[in-house]
Amino acid sequence: MSSGKKAVITVVIIAAVVLLLAQNGIGTYNKMVAMDEEVTSQWAEVQNQYQRRYDLIPNLVATVKGYATHESDVYTQVAEARSKAGGVVKVDEKILTDPDAFAKYQQVQDQLGSSLQRLLMVTENYPELKADQNFLALQDQLEGTENRITVARKRFNDSAQSYNSYIRRFPNSFIANMSHFEKKQYFTAGSEAQAAPKVEF
Repeated sequence: MSSGKKAVITVVIIAAVVLLLAQNGIGTYNKMVAMDEEVTSQWAEVQNQYQRRYDLIPNLVATVKGYATHESDVYTQVAEARSKAGGVVKVDEKILTDPDAFAKYQQVQDQLGSSLQRLLMVTENYPELKADQNFLALQDQLEGTENRITVARKRFNDSAQSYNSYIRRFPNSFIANMSHFEKKQYFTAGSEAQAAPKVEF
């Protein structure tokens, strides 16, 4: 075989390998984009549920106040927690790659959940309130929302875990680093505020 033919074969082989690697790299990149979008979608759902809870609070507090006028400390705690959460219910998704900002976001939301638990515990002392149809409807909505928050957070964590695992695998990590795909944060368990408020009567 002449040296010219060998050179052509070598060039063809190299071109085929480069093409194969490029196609593989493009496929990996596109999968990272799709997984990143899934995380963003799940994040939006978490925020929607937090917003739903945030919007229920004024009516719930007003209804409880109608019966439990002497519980000003609890109302103050709820108002302060809601005020803090008001500024961070809808935040930019960049928070997902910032551990400190994400931890602060979770802490604020957990504090709001905790203050709502205290508000619902107060209602135990007011039988008339527990029979109020408006309160019962709000209570059901809040309980449903807290359950949806739990589900949304789990789905978010699942999608973030899949994404994080994928971008850290070799050789995906090279493409992730070059393309600035960053690890996402997770919601952590361990805060009492994550449990849905107990509203048993």
